[in-house]
Order: sequence, then structure tokens, then C-alpha cells
Amino acid sequence: MHDLRRQALESGKTVSRKARSRVASGASSKANSARNSPAQSRANSRGPAARHSSDDEEYLSDGTAWSHNSIDDLLNGEDVDLPADAWKSELHTRIEQIVDRKRSCTDGRADSLAAFAHILMARFAKDIIEGQMDELLPSMVRSIKAETSERETVMALKALTVTIVTMDSDDIYDSVADVLKRSIADSESNQVKISGIHALGMAAFLGGASEEEQEDIMTFFLEIVESDGLSVNAHDEGSVVTAALEEWGLLATDFEDLEEATETAIEAFVEQLESADAGVQVAAGENIALLFEKSYTPLEEDEEASGDEDGSDDSDEGSSGHKMVKRYSVYRRQDQLIHTLDELANVSTRSISKKDRKTLHSSFADIRNSVEKPTRGPKYSTALDQDTGRAYGGGRMKVKINRSVEVRIDKWWKLHRLSALRRALQSGFIHQYDENEAVSRCIPFSVAAKR
Repeated sequence: MHDLRRQALESGKTVSRKARSRVASGASSKANSARNSPAQSRANSRGPAARHSSDDEEYLSDGTAWSHNSIDDLLNGEDVDLPADAWKSELHTRIEQIVDRKRSCTDGRADSLAAFAHILMARFAKDIIEGQMDELLPSMVRSIKAETSERETVMALKALTVTIVTMDSDDIYDSVADVLKRSIADSESNQVKISGIHALGMAAFLGGASEEEQEDIMTFFLEIVESDGLSVNAHDEGSVVTAALEEWGLLATDFEDLEEATETAIEAFVEQLESADAGVQVAAGENIALLFEKSYTPLEEDEEASGDEDGSDDSDEGSSGHKMVKRYSVYRRQDQLIHTLDELANVSTRSISKKDRKTLHSSFADIRNSVEKPTRGPKYSTALDQDTGRAYGGGRMKVKINRSVEVRIDKWWKLHRLSALRRALQSGFIHQYDENEAVSRCIPFSVAAKR
């Protein structure tokens, strides 16, 4: 494990020739990122789980003229004097403030964008914003392009991301892709880069990008990973690399055949297992697990079983009974990879925080399991049921939507999509899954068993 730590990001991990060749010779690493992005400095001091769950919430409430409590009162109708649809009036007001740029200031627009995003996360409001997209989208793009302040830009990016999920429109990607890529590459703020990466990933996933355009965005994200952030002037910034890894994984779930993409990506992901940033390591590991999962597909009816099929105990979707067939090799040094994953699953060095150690142990135990047995998804249990004598298997990770519907996260592609949608919708995910067809379409549900 000591060897893994010697090539830490913060100690200046060597960039490969392949990575350097992708980056312009005049590119320089970003200076004094803490000064430009105090929120990012706070994020780096916490474990990956804390960053993923709380950064958006911090940023939404930091310095705004309104409070979450006041907006939540409107959303939840806790004040008996408030009409049930009071949040709709508030949303209309915020839209007017975002669109009317001549009468707004930078701080005011940031407040309105933050409130708009918060409401849109918690309520499915496509019918309200659909008719105003011709003004709303260009205004958000202008806030991103101008980057008058870090906070306004980040709020615009978050508002854009949740708008994409709400609209589920094929017309958004073309309007925002170029400005998002420029913002990611040129901004001096790491927080802007991170939010921009997540917005671009969602735009390519739900905003109408073609398959070729999705592949181009995946290449863009992979260049960030291969260069440790240098390709977007964020060298050795672990959170930027983590965002690129996460969004690459999201887009990869949209492809049935990942053989060609696997050949170019697997080396970069394996290399990032040596990062000192736990978020980078986990995101790289989850992408590796996804690539192994994708290398197996069900045995077709007209195919004959060979030595490469997997047993019915590990059948696709848990209950389908399909035998799974290995279609191609993911990584030529699989034994070495499993050894690395074992070390990460059992890391005990005190140089890593207790929270990060717990995250690494939990994540890499699952990742290692899937690399060895690619038909096993996250949280697969090898423990034996005393009644049947069979392994409990997958499906232990569940998200309960209501009394009769639950989402079983028994595949890595489902986990990637769940994580992306939770980043965009935060605590509003459950409500959106119930109301927004775009969200429920991304992750199939299962009927909860009756007790």
C-alpha cells in the first residue's frame, strides 16, 4: 500500500507521455486554487461521501438573501396560511428575476438562480418552465459565459443541470455544449469547472446529444483524467478529476458495446487507483467495475454455451435466469488489478482519514468482487441462505420510492445513474422519480415485496 501512496496527486504524480501529448505545451498548472475557490478547499478536507452529499447544499445556502427554511416552507406548505401552490408563485418570480438581467445585479441573480434550482429539485415543474425556456436558457448561458462572479456562475450551472433533468429535451445540448466546455477549460475557479463538468455530462446524457457527440464528451472527460486535470488547467485537483470520472461513467451507461471505449479508458482508470484522493480512487474503481460488467451480455437464443458463460447463480437482473457470456477481455493484467483492489479494500494506513478508509473498504470490496465475477453488481452478498443453500446475491441496495415501488441498485450502470441524478436533484430525487418520467426511465423500478 505504501507504493500506492508514493505517487500521490498532491506530490506531483508523473504525467505520462500519452497524457502530455494531449495537452498544449504551454499549459500550466493552476496557481493558488484555494484563493479562487474556498468552497473547494473545504471540500478537499472531507471524505468523498461528505463532498458528494453536502457541497451542493453548502453552496446553495452560502451567502444567499433567502434561507432554505423559507423556501422549504413554500414547498411543504407547513404554514397553514400559505396556499398549497405557493411555491409556484415563488418559482414564477425567480424566473422573472433570472430573465430580466437589466434590472438585476450579480448577487441578485445568484440568489434567484439558487432559489430556482432548489425549487426545481424538489418539485417537477416542467409545465411551468417549458413555455419560458426561450428566455430562461439564454439567460443561464449568459451567466455561465460571463462568469461575473464564481457564485453566480456555479448557481447558473446547477440551475442548468436540474433544468436539463426537468425538461428531458433533445434541444438543449446544442445550445450549451460549447459554452460549458469553454467554461470548464478556461475558468479560474475549480468549483466552476466541477459544476461545469456535471452540467456537461447531464446535457450529453439527457439533453439530446447524438452518440457521436456523447463519445466526444467522453473523450474530453478522459483527457482530464489522463492528464490529472492538466488538460483543463486544473493539474492535480482531485475533485475536478473525480467529476470527470463520474460523468464519463454516466455516459458509458448509455452504450451497449463498450469494447472500443474500454481499450482507451481502462489504463487511465487503473492508474488513478494510485491517487491520494479517495474520491478519485472510488470513482475510478466504479468505472472499472462498470467496464467489467459491460463486457458480459446475455447468451442469445441461437448461441451455444461455451466455456466463457457464467453460471445461472449470477444471472443478469438477478431473476431473469439468463446465462451471461464474456464478450471481450477488459484488462490484460487482471491478477495484478485484483491485488491492487484487495489492498484498497483493506487499507489501514493512518495517513487516510477514518471516513475515507471506511469508504475505500466498502467500495473496493464490491469493486473487487465485480472484477473477479463481472455479473455481480454492487453490494452483492456471497453469504449463503440457510434455507436454499444459495448465495443471497445482488439487490441488497434499494431506494424506496413509495409503499409499492422500490429501485433495486443491483447493477453498476444503475448505481452510476442513481449517483448522477442524486447529484443533480439532491433530496428531491424521490419526488422526481415519482413524477418525472425522465428520472424513472433512467433506472427501472421493481415492485416491493409484500410482507
